Amino acid sequence: MDMFLRVQTFEDQVESEPRYRFTWWPEKEYDFFELKPRYVREGTMDATLCGHQLRRSRGYLCGSPTKSQIRQADEHEVVFESHYLEWDILEHIRLVNQDQFRARSIYSWRDGNLELVETHHEIRVEEAGPPLRSDD
Repeated sequence: MDMFLRVQTFEDQVESEPRYRFTWWPEKEYDFFELKPRYVREGTMDATLCGHQLRRSRGYLCGSPTKSQIRQADEHEVVFESHYLEWDILEHIRLVNQDQFRARSIYSWRDGNLELVETHHEIRVEEAGPPLRSDD
């Protein structure tokens, strides 16, 4: 399935706490979302980077705010660990060719059982746009 993800920054960045807006939507309609209504077809979340933690206004699998611990595996890979509701999520993101490409592996356990494994191959399709104002 092909999905688009737009990541935008906010213009009023505090140096120690950068803020971002993530917006996602499918390239075309897929019956996956009718078969698996728990997964969100499209949406928006705001996120703040606080040291080694990413605080999101909502999770991909729920509407509740979430926090992820971040650690750097090497100079090109970061690892996110998230826990919310009944979910434990481990996400590896490898940046390739100056972040023109990304390889992302996501493992999601629900109540201790591995329920979802995702492999994403991401391509940057547009350059960064202007920063958002706080009231956007």
